[in-house]
Amino acid sequence: MTMQTPVQFRSKLPDVGTTIFTVIGQLSAQHNAINLSQGAPNFSPDPKLIAGVNKAMQDNHNQYASMTGFRPLKTLIAEKVATLYGSHYDVDDEILITASASEGLYSAISGLVHPGDEVIYFEPSFDSYAPIVRLQGATPVALKLALPDFTVDWDEVRAAMTPRTRMIIINTPHNPSGQVFSAHDLDMLAELTRNTDIIILSDEVYEHIVFDGERHHGMATHPALAERSVIVSSFGKTFHVTGWRVGYCLAPAELMNEICKVHQFLMFSADTPMQYAFAEYMANPETYLSLAAFYQRKRDLMQSLLVDSPFKLLPSAGSFFLLAKFEHFSDESDSEMVKRLITQYGVATIPLSAFYTDGTDNKLIRLSFAKDEATLRAGAQALCQVKPR
Repeated sequence: MTMQTPVQFRSKLPDVGTTIFTVIGQLSAQHNAINLSQGAPNFSPDPKLIAGVNKAMQDNHNQYASMTGFRPLKTLIAEKVATLYGSHYDVDDEILITASASEGLYSAISGLVHPGDEVIYFEPSFDSYAPIVRLQGATPVALKLALPDFTVDWDEVRAAMTPRTRMIIINTPHNPSGQVFSAHDLDMLAELTRNTDIIILSDEVYEHIVFDGERHHGMATHPALAERSVIVSSFGKTFHVTGWRVGYCLAPAELMNEICKVHQFLMFSADTPMQYAFAEYMANPETYLSLAAFYQRKRDLMQSLLVDSPFKLLPSAGSFFLLAKFEHFSDESDSEMVKRLITQYGVATIPLSAFYTDGTDNKLIRLSFAKDEATLRAGAQALCQVKPR
């Protein structure tokens, strides 16, 4: 029995309950389902990385790091970004190591968005954007990506912009659709925000997972956008250690100063041993440059295994994810389909409607291929057995 409180209080997020990820996780556990739902690897990271953390701990790097992060690690990030994307960030004033990409998103929105502001973002979307905006007393403005390619309608963005628009949140490569921004998208975004005070918050946690030889078109590749952007990325996604909860932010110094004001009181500094280990590990650029090919093999395997399934797969240009359409063989809602897959076929996925604030149902489910080969084969085999309804 839970403890009852006599305290009367008012919730800041009264409509936010248990997330679909928790619900699916609990149902999956009950049925011992194969996990294609969670966007986290089920395989181990490079043993060298674990050894690096152990060494850092043994060498007594167990106390607070610098508030903005371990400088050798920030130096490597600056060098990586300059080499890959052409933008140069000051190591001391424009790079922040955060306690997860999620903390970076929160610190950026909290530090830069004020009550009465509006923040444009695109759905389907990662579920934290809108609640964080609302916690600042600001208004999230959701625009829907255009199906079937999940592209941005830039005319719609222009129409949604008002004098209150303070921020536009971008996510590329995109979770959950697996689509990526093009150079044209960057040009359109730059044109729309030119001569405004709009900040771009760019969630680029899958920056190194772009397929088919394409380039990652992040904000740092476009000088006019880099000047007004906060870029958030993730060591966890890049190095298969999502539970270590370490990420980073890039931003012009004046913007970064405001982000750090929140970060220092929210977390102060990210985990020290992990920062030492990442600095040692990513000194070899192949540790992240090889990631696209690694995940493309998993994407291609998943696609080949599902050729004979009843589902129609949408293209995936990046990230951990594939979307699968089922409206041609079932009139179920996506949530009903997901529950049936768990209870009758023993495989867990995520309904795309969970990524819309209004529950838009496009008869699509999300599959994660960030899994070992045995899990991908078992999950695909189960999905190939699905019967029409």
